Amino acid sequence: MGRAYNRRVPKVYSIDGITPVVDPSSFVHESAVLIGDVIVAGRAYIGPAACLRGDFGRIVVEAGANIQDTCMLHGFPGKDTVVGADATIGHGAVLHGCVVRRGALIGMNAVVNDNAEVGEDAVVAALAFVKAEARIPPRSLAAGIPARVLRELAEEEIRWKKDNMLLYQQLAERSARTMRAVEALPAPEPGRRRIEVPGAIPLSELKRRHG
Repeated sequence: MGRAYNRRVPKVYSIDGITPVVDPSSFVHESAVLIGDVIVAGRAYIGPAACLRGDFGRIVVEAGANIQDTCMLHGFPGKDTVVGADATIGHGAVLHGCVVRRGALIGMNAVVNDNAEVGEDAVVAALAFVKAEARIPPRSLAAGIPARVLRELAEEEIRWKKDNMLLYQQLAERSARTMRAVEALPAPEPGRRRIEVPGAIPLSELKRRHG
């Protein structure tokens, strides 16, 4: 193992006397940025280079939600940007003054705009644009630019989404317990082991397996 360093704290800034709040059971990566009126509840995961800017409106991340790498959360003054409990915000997504309800999934590099609402257990596909004031019904799939509701989600898709959400709740715990800043090794060790995460597969592979 490379030489370890003490784990550093995330970049957390107060503004106008308002300081971010992070429940101690959550994990916030040291490269994430939290500014001002940000409230992160328990068992949440805030990934590398995520930016939660509560310098205008409030940012709320409810219990068990995960905000993945390079996500951006922001909003207008007097407006809340809310990520519901157990929701998943995929890599690179942008949320601006919107509400994502419990268990919903926002795909990679999707955008959800002002006053939009994504319902419980809904999925917004990767690269979709949910326009201002839009309503995505619970347990539905929305995709496209602008995003349109395509269909209801199958039970298999709901289960897959929940399984992956649980993986990120476990990742929050794993990261707090085992992630350390280290120096890179010059070469792989003999018999280098892999990280084992049982049950994690892409949705497309799950569908292929089940025909």
